[in-house]
Amino acid sequence: MKQKNQRALINLLTARSWPARISAIVILSIAAVTWWNESTVSPGQLAKGSSIEGQVVAVADGDTITLLDANKQQYKLRLAYIDAPEKAMPFGQAAKIHLSDLVFKQNVSAQIDDVDRYGRGVARISKNQQDINLAQVNAGFAWHYTTYAKKAQPTADFADYANAQHAAKSARLGLWQDPQAMPPWDWRKAKRSE
Repeated sequence: MKQKNQRALINLLTARSWPARISAIVILSIAAVTWWNESTVSPGQLAKGSSIEGQVVAVADGDTITLLDANKQQYKLRLAYIDAPEKAMPFGQAAKIHLSDLVFKQNVSAQIDDVDRYGRGVARISKNQQDINLAQVNAGFAWHYTTYAKKAQPTADFADYANAQHAAKSARLGLWQDPQAMPPWDWRKAKRSE
């Protein structure tokens, strides 16, 4: 691509015909826009595949945290591959408290797997090599969100999360104390149709 840009610049400066100059301008414009987009990620912006480290300064619910990095930038992160009860649901507050006990005011690492429509990073959170997302499922405070996990979660991790949910359910931990526990995606759907 670099040679193509150089040729376009030479054509722009030396071409005698307007079509050659116009095509050179188009190529250079595309190169400039591409360069600009790659070099102008604002602080606090998240990108798929990036990772950040920092202290958890807020826990919104059982699957959403706010992380403050070393540059004092805040990132709102949703824990990937899980879905915890909403705060207004049974066990919603317990899920939030459990996540707070694990990470609030703690330093964590976040691997950004996606950015959702609200601008939150969808992330795998770890603290001292512990998978925090999996810990929520292990304790019975989140469902393995298979609808999304089957699209992107590594196979071995998918199996670990599925096994953790099965074990928590069998042991009636957390939200599994209620045999009729409603998944948050069904609860949100019911709320939208009210």
